[in-house]
Amino acid sequence: MSWPIAARTLTRAAVATALLAPLAACSTAAGDAKPEATAPGFPYTVTNCGVKTTFTAPPERAVTMNQHVTEVLLELGLKGRIAGTAYLDDAVLPEYAKDYKSRPVLADEYPSYEKLLSVNPDFVYGGYASAFAGNEGRSRDALAKSGIDTRLNIEGCKKSAVSVKDLYREVREVGSTFGVRGRADDWVRESERELAATERQLKGVEPLTVFVYDSGDKTAFTAGGRGIGNEIITRAGGRNVFADLDKSFGDASWENVVERAPEVIVIYDYGAQTVAQKKQRLLDDPALADVPAIRNKKFAVLPLSDAVLGVRAPAAVAKLAAQLHPDAVK
Repeated sequence: MSWPIAARTLTRAAVATALLAPLAACSTAAGDAKPEATAPGFPYTVTNCGVKTTFTAPPERAVTMNQHVTEVLLELGLKGRIAGTAYLDDAVLPEYAKDYKSRPVLADEYPSYEKLLSVNPDFVYGGYASAFAGNEGRSRDALAKSGIDTRLNIEGCKKSAVSVKDLYREVREVGSTFGVRGRADDWVRESERELAATERQLKGVEPLTVFVYDSGDKTAFTAGGRGIGNEIITRAGGRNVFADLDKSFGDASWENVVERAPEVIVIYDYGAQTVAQKKQRLLDDPALADVPAIRNKKFAVLPLSDAVLGVRAPAAVAKLAAQLHPDAVK
């Protein structure tokens, strides 16, 4: 289904098309990829989470809502196309820090609709469905009526388990949207090699049962079976004890945590509560005393941004595998 496009979208597209040739001829600063040659592949049509969009030229003024999608654009060398960012969960990776600091931060969490429009975006890229909350005026339909194209990370809308294949699709479609598909393909090939290397190291290793502790007190907010976090655990030599939870994230009772007796607890690191505080909360809970992971003090840690559908995922598999199976993965 195509959303209505305001007249100024056509004007912007025409201007962007006219600008492509001089952009391609100019030298580009490190971390700011230019469209490949004369931007082959346009017009480019993509259907994303039910929204069909045709791009006549790459976006020039993108706003990224949520850290993992910001990092996708930075990884693809698109710093110069980012008109604004919002909503960090944790620290950006060191290799992105300089480029990230050069971009305007519109809000600590989500910007208001007015603040979003103030930077004159032609594209908004959301990591979670909440980035396009209709009750806050930022629905994809509302943005389309303002002449702004949008994309939602696949993990934010898919109704079945996401996989590494979905990650590759996400990066490739974003690369195609911005005219840098070659760079996206290079990233995919390197990620395939990285995952294959971890898989070889884990050959013959017996998976460990894993419980993810994201947050929560009365209930445990944990990783379910639908998100990429579940596949990261599996590829790292683990078995998510709440893989039957048909969500990317959801609540589980502490009674079920005890019943499923995880051997390792993976703590997601983000927000105001530190890893040490989360760990202590678990260790101090008498109801969990007989859980093998608690009894043996077996913990692993991942930043939250490692465990969502973004460019960190392949490295996150190796990072978690080294914590779950240190004798096999160095």
